[in-house]
Amino acid sequence: MRGLACVVMFQTHCYDSWLSPEARRSSFFMYSQLGGTLPAPLFLFLAGISFALVTRKLRTRGLTSVAIARSTVARGAEIFLLGLLFRVQEYLIAWRWAPWTDLLRVDILNTIGVSMMLMGLVCWVVLACNDRTQQSSTPLFPLVMAAVAMALFISLLTPPLWTTWCPRWIPWPLQSYINGVHNLGRPQAWLFPIFPWSAFAFAGLAVGFLLQSEWTHRHEARAFVLAGLSGAALIAIGRWFDHLPLQLYATYDFWHTSPNFLLIRVGLLLIILGASYAWCRWGAGQWGFSPFVQLGQTSLLVYWVHIEFVYGRFSILPRHGQNILAASHGLLAICLMMLALSLLRTKTKGRGAELWGWLRTRTA
Repeated sequence: MRGLACVVMFQTHCYDSWLSPEARRSSFFMYSQLGGTLPAPLFLFLAGISFALVTRKLRTRGLTSVAIARSTVARGAEIFLLGLLFRVQEYLIAWRWAPWTDLLRVDILNTIGVSMMLMGLVCWVVLACNDRTQQSSTPLFPLVMAAVAMALFISLLTPPLWTTWCPRWIPWPLQSYINGVHNLGRPQAWLFPIFPWSAFAFAGLAVGFLLQSEWTHRHEARAFVLAGLSGAALIAIGRWFDHLPLQLYATYDFWHTSPNFLLIRVGLLLIILGASYAWCRWGAGQWGFSPFVQLGQTSLLVYWVHIEFVYGRFSILPRHGQNILAASHGLLAICLMMLALSLLRTKTKGRGAELWGWLRTRTA
């Protein structure tokens, strides 16, 4: 799933960066950018699933709730700092034409890091309450309910925080993490604030704990089929809510802040989860080498690097000057380049000292 998110992200960024103004008016570009609404939810959703797996693993090792929270929150802080470092790199590459405010832009890595820290705190509260009852097992059901409650809380609070409850009394670098105002005075749809994006991480956290239940272990295939069917049901429910004549909010923005659209996208994520399971167990994932799996193992690296070859000074094609065919060729080149980089990374991981010794010997 993470590799799929990488490929969809590549096509979104490539066509956005390289297509000419004429090509950008086509329906092809519209559908390309519509597909671009999936990678960020996928990355956040999978961060939540991974977080649940790590939390359960640490719990089975006998770690206390405090130790688990310290470990998971520290990992979230590490991702957050990497996001800040990425912004510094982008600013230096775009030196002289990028405004200094780009250093404080809320991007997907920042939100993943903050979401992980929030998930660590929520899990700590649930596990600490469980420890008080002197139960050593992992309380999966309370963790699932807490994650679902947080996802609902974030999604339902998003519309007023973007409009009537906009916290303008907070300095914009901090407010931007709440509703993505940046320094422009009003929320920007191209940023990734906590509201609503962290809701996807908490949805993934709930799914991650559900996937570790005893029933799921006994009925694995059935559980993933149910996940896909549940996703279809959520899409239908979200569309039904959207068509109701009664609205809860003074300002209703379906594409950016609506809880109904978030519900539909969570449904799509669950369908992709079920389809990915089928792909890996019965489909092409059984054939051997999988580019999707390979890219997913190094998603942070290929995300970091491909930006420079698409949007940066090292763009492999002139920006805003290509037709659809030329941009598609560039997209294929980016996919192959990032796959090669991913393979190189996994082949050399943990072999730094060995490679350094080899280089010193050859140099001598």
